Amino acid sequence: MTLLEAARSGEITEEMTLVATAEQMDVRVMAERIACGHMVVPRDKSGRATRLCAVGRGARIKVNANIGTSGDYCDTAAELEKLAVAVEAGADAVMDLSTGGDLRAVRRALAEAAEITMGSVPIYEAGVQAARKGDPLKMTPREMLDAVRMHAEDGMDFVTVHCGVTKDVVAALEATDRVCGVVSRGGTFLSEWIKRTGQENPYYEFYDEILDIAREHEVTLSLGDGMRPGAIADAMDRPQIAELYVMSELAERARAAGVQVMIEGPGHVPLDQVAVQMKMAKEICRGAPLYVLGPVVTDVAPGYDHITSAIGATAAAFYG
Repeated sequence: MTLLEAARSGEITEEMTLVATAEQMDVRVMAERIACGHMVVPRDKSGRATRLCAVGRGARIKVNANIGTSGDYCDTAAELEKLAVAVEAGADAVMDLSTGGDLRAVRRALAEAAEITMGSVPIYEAGVQAARKGDPLKMTPREMLDAVRMHAEDGMDFVTVHCGVTKDVVAALEATDRVCGVVSRGGTFLSEWIKRTGQENPYYEFYDEILDIAREHEVTLSLGDGMRPGAIADAMDRPQIAELYVMSELAERARAAGVQVMIEGPGHVPLDQVAVQMKMAKEICRGAPLYVLGPVVTDVAPGYDHITSAIGATAAAFYG
């Protein structure tokens, strides 16, 4: 039985009690919000993380720290140091976005050391491994799906999967005169793969298999926004909204399968649009928790995204 199913059955688990205490929330209220999909408590079934957190309705705002190697610099010790700094600074979660070195060894080392919630992006693994063989777009559907299973097996509490980048969404992108194209790395991998192969996104086509993996390992799905705007001029355009509707459908399927799910977005949006972006995402996705990227509220402050994002995130939190 997953945490979502336990909440639906009226069972109060130890995890719910611990997190409700930290949130200063009635545990029965928390269970009700988990049951209806308005709140998630990402946690791998192995119990690796000892400091769990709730994301969603009524919970305090959480901070996620991104770390990870690159092709230019790969040092596991340095990543462990970053993890320690993130924890000391009060991060609620950390994501391993590694793209260099032995990806699995780095991920496992971080998972072993992390006491807080941890996530990752499986498509990076598939793309990097294909690139090492000469072409990142030569990923096979099986390799993409196997990457999700591998990350689940390695103890991730949540994984970002760009399931909403479908053939129809890519067609909407191609028909739109975007200023900044696709800025999501996962979105770029999948949109270009779709255009080259003519096939449907395996993360969408074989979503039931992803749900089976998530259910087996008690992994929360974070539906990645591959079409998020990379410039405020692109905010609220057709590809962004089209993908959001696909993610809404997929979120409902996850809930029906007993899998916790949250929605990522929205990227670069003007400050006066933050409120409507938050309300729109909540409405379309039926109250699913939001994993907010940014919002980055100006394009004219390169090098200061930590500040412009903090401004956008504050507004996003205010508007729910």
